Amino acid sequence: MLDINLIREKPEFVKEALAKLNDPDAVALIDRILETDRQRRAVIQQAEALQAQRNRLNKAFGFTRGAKNLPTEVVAARVYTAADALRRADLTRAVDILEGKLDAELATEAVGDPNAGFERLSEALRLLSDQHTALDEQASALDEQLRQHMLYLPNLPHESVPVAESDAFNVPWEPEGPFYEFDFTPRPHWDLGPELGIIDFERGVRLAGSRFYVLEGWGARLQRALINFFLDMARRKGFEELYVPYLVYADMLEGAGQFPKFRDVVYHDPEADLYLIPTAEVAITNLHRDEILEEAQLPLYYVAQTPCFRREQTSAGRDVRGIKRVHQFEKVEMYKFTTPETSYAELESLVEAAADIARALKLPFRRLEIVTGDLGFSATKKYDLEIYAPGCGEWLEVSSCSNTEDFQARRAMIRYRTAESRKTRYVHTLNGSGLALPRVIIAILENYQQADGSVIIPEVLRPYLDGAERINRP
Repeated sequence: MLDINLIREKPEFVKEALAKLNDPDAVALIDRILETDRQRRAVIQQAEALQAQRNRLNKAFGFTRGAKNLPTEVVAARVYTAADALRRADLTRAVDILEGKLDAELATEAVGDPNAGFERLSEALRLLSDQHTALDEQASALDEQLRQHMLYLPNLPHESVPVAESDAFNVPWEPEGPFYEFDFTPRPHWDLGPELGIIDFERGVRLAGSRFYVLEGWGARLQRALINFFLDMARRKGFEELYVPYLVYADMLEGAGQFPKFRDVVYHDPEADLYLIPTAEVAITNLHRDEILEEAQLPLYYVAQTPCFRREQTSAGRDVRGIKRVHQFEKVEMYKFTTPETSYAELESLVEAAADIARALKLPFRRLEIVTGDLGFSATKKYDLEIYAPGCGEWLEVSSCSNTEDFQARRAMIRYRTAESRKTRYVHTLNGSGLALPRVIIAILENYQQADGSVIIPEVLRPYLDGAERINRP
C-alpha cells in the first residue's frame, strides 16, 4: 500500500510514476482517492467539532442542573432558551446560555417548569448524539471506500527500473553457465518425460483436468532431491527454514498484495473461508503481521517450500504442452525483512542466492531486468532468472526476485523500532524464488539428455539420490 501522505503532497509525481507501469486505471484512481480523502477529512472535522460542542453542552447542562443557588426562573429560562437554540443548530449560543453568559438577555417570566425544560433540552442533546453517530458512520464508510481504492493501487517503480511498456522490452543480462552441444536434435521434456516413465500427462488430466500431471518414480525423486538441495543452499546462506500453512485467511493475501486485485486466480474453500496459497510469500509476509520488531533483529531471512496453487487462465495456444504452466507446482521461496537503507543491497544478494543454484546445477541461465510495464503489482524493482531449455528452445523463468520496499509492510502493519531514536518505521520486504519447479526439472531433462534417451543427473543432486548418475529409459 502506498503512503496516503505521498499522494496528498505529490499527486502528480505519483501519477507520473504509475503511468510508467502502463496502468491507466491506477492513474485515474489517484483523483478518486484524493476526492474520497477530502470528503473523509471534512466529515471527520465536522464530527470532531460537533463532539467538542457536545462536550461543552453536556458539561454546561450538568452545571445548570446542579446549580442549587440559581433561582428557579433563571434555570427554566436557560434550559428552554438553550433547547430552542439547539433546535436552530446554534450550538455556540446554546452553550453560552447554559454557562450563564447571556442571562441578561433571557426573559424569565412564565417560561414554564424547569423539569419539562430539562426534558426538552435532553431530547435536543439526544438528537445531537444521533447527528454525531451519523457523521461517524459516514466517516467510516468513506474510510473503507478510501481503503479499497488504496488496495487497488500498485507499487511505484524504483527510479532505476527501465521504462518500457511491456515484457518485450525486459533487459537480458549476459548469459552464464554451459550451453550444451548435442550431436542430435534435443527433444522437449513432453517427449522425454513419458519415455523415461517419469511424467504421466494422461493420468494427471484424468485425476484433475488440464494442466495437471503426475510425476512417477525418478520424476518424483528428482523433484524431492531438488527441493532438498534448494533448501540446503538457502540454509547455508543464512535463511531460516519454515513450514507454513498452505491455507490462509483473506487478510493474509491482502497483506501480501494478492487481494483484492488477484482474487480470481486463487482457490477458495467457502465453508472454511480459507484460501490455498499461490506462493509461500503470502504466509511469510504475514509471519510478523501487526508486530513491531527491534532494529537489531533485522535483517530476517526465511525460506519455505510449499505447493503453489493458481487458477490463472492462459491464452489459447500458450504453453499448452508439457509442464511449463500448471495449476499446482512446488516452489522454494526465499524472503527477507530488512531496513530501508539496506534493502537494495539485499535484493542483489537475493538474486545471487538464486543464481548460485543455477550455477551449482551447471545449467545455462541469465538475469532479466524487468521494465516498468512488466513489473507487476507489489514490486518496486524486480529481476527474473531464466534457464535455457534446448528442447523447447525457450528461456524459462525459474525465479523472480523483488524488492517491495514498504508496500507489503504497510498492508500487513510490520514495523521496527530504530535503535537510536526508538521511532517506528515500516520494514522493507523482499521475496525471491529459490527456485520454482517444475521448470528446473524441464531444464535438467532437456540440457542433460543423451542420444540414447537417458538423462544425466547433475552432480550436486547425486547425494540426494543414493549416488545415482543417470535416469535410464525403462
